[in-house]
Amino acid sequence: MTADAPETRFSISNNPSYLYQAYFSYILEYKNGTQADGFFDLELLKKSLNILVRKHYKPVAGWFQARNNSIDVVYYSDKFNDPPVTTQTLDMDYDTLSRHVHDCNVELLVPAAPSAAITFEDPDPNIPMIMLKVTYLESNEAVVLGVTYHHSLMDGTAFWMFMANWSALCKHLHEHGEIAEFDIPHPPTFEFPDISHFYNPSKTFEHPEYILVNPNQFSKRLQPGPEKIVEKILEISVEQQQALRQQARDIGVSFTEILCAVLWKGVNSLRLELNPEIGSESSLYTCTVNSRTRAGVSNNVCASPVTIASREQTVAEIAALEVCDIAQLAHKAIGKCTGEYLSSSYRYLHQQFKQEQDDRCNGRIGKKVMCVFANSASVKCVIATSRTFPIYSTDFG
Repeated sequence: MTADAPETRFSISNNPSYLYQAYFSYILEYKNGTQADGFFDLELLKKSLNILVRKHYKPVAGWFQARNNSIDVVYYSDKFNDPPVTTQTLDMDYDTLSRHVHDCNVELLVPAAPSAAITFEDPDPNIPMIMLKVTYLESNEAVVLGVTYHHSLMDGTAFWMFMANWSALCKHLHEHGEIAEFDIPHPPTFEFPDISHFYNPSKTFEHPEYILVNPNQFSKRLQPGPEKIVEKILEISVEQQQALRQQARDIGVSFTEILCAVLWKGVNSLRLELNPEIGSESSLYTCTVNSRTRAGVSNNVCASPVTIASREQTVAEIAALEVCDIAQLAHKAIGKCTGEYLSSSYRYLHQQFKQEQDDRCNGRIGKKVMCVFANSASVKCVIATSRTFPIYSTDFG
């Protein structure tokens, strides 16, 4: 369909990300070291963002639509679902603001997201694809961008390419004013990769990383209730990270895998401390595996063919094992995420989704697939990445 067509449809039915129907958020802090006036001018931020989504990321300027057992993003040439932008100005110094950023204070710095659900009961959900909250300081020492996006459109890598494109366009507008054409540094990304060639009918896999629950009861099963939640903050210093990296090299695992081990052991040690009677109960640890490189998938797509790796032990076993031994278990679990396993996982999800649709159409409650995580309560993470990652290209000028 041509760019001037009144309506363009982008199917996301082949993208399992939408099954999770979640918003993801990031917080970016920019220090105004020179006390420049007009630092992160609001009108320029909004103008450059709207140009980017309307011209280069049309699905982001569109609407979800659920019809005939398929879900599309529909883009119209005469109306746009422009990202909503909210602002606030705080009376605090730079160090106080930085502590809020470090602590991932999403309530303060991130736009509140509506329900991310796309359902056939509400076939035209009027929900934004991307939301922005800009936090200024009265002292003009810094600006924070809180960005929330719907996961069905982009994964983390694609999101940071989007942010790098936005910042480049904003910087160009700041330096050169109105422009007729501008080449964004990263290709627009909204197609989901085809992984059908990985399917091997001669191989079958179990998928313990998913559970089937009654949709009317799953919240009771997965959410323990505020009176039963115990918070323990796990912080790993730079020195500890360096030591863990060396341990990972010594035993032939990745840094990510040894971090999985630290988290898994920490969660189960806390659980056992609070309730010694659960030592023989199962502890199913899961983690998301990005298979871009393994599957040979280009970066010019919206989302990696992500799958979930899992490993099951008892609570007492994990609490007793050394971190390096647990890292080896995580390494074996992640190692099974081949292209064939990836294809099997997606076929399982799609088959289950079709069953859910059939149950809905015939008035049955049925079962709903859920992904099991180590901690069902909300998790806030501060993540450091490689300097080659597009996050470090977000120079808004």
